[in-house]
Amino acid sequence: MADAAFGVRAASGTLRGEGPGVELPHAWSPEGVLAGPVTNGAQALHLSVALCVLNDVHREARELGIPVEGVAVSADGGFDQAWASTGISYSVVVDSEASAEAVDQLLAVVDEVAEVPRALRAGAAVRRVEP
Repeated sequence: MADAAFGVRAASGTLRGEGPGVELPHAWSPEGVLAGPVTNGAQALHLSVALCVLNDVHREARELGIPVEGVAVSADGGFDQAWASTGISYSVVVDSEASAEAVDQLLAVVDEVAEVPRALRAGAAVRRVEP
């Protein structure tokens, strides 16, 4: 299981592309987000990171006045033999006319504020409750 890949991609705007995936409405890009694959829980977990980062790139770019034409976020991670996560990593590509330094600043801000990565880094208790 540690060697299995559960990679996903979420993309918007000029980086959205075509192909298999789920089309999701998106507040900052009229054509929406193309996200996938998401055929199991591991990919859903990783996609939650990718979508959160993508949304926060758009949001924080507006706050910082950085033009963004497209965003693509890839996320992946593995699991040990007991199905405990061995960690999640993500990468971001931003299509922007802004300087590389401005985009780097944007990505540093997003890494600090993105809610799903922050929750996972802090550790989240998950428990079953009766309906």
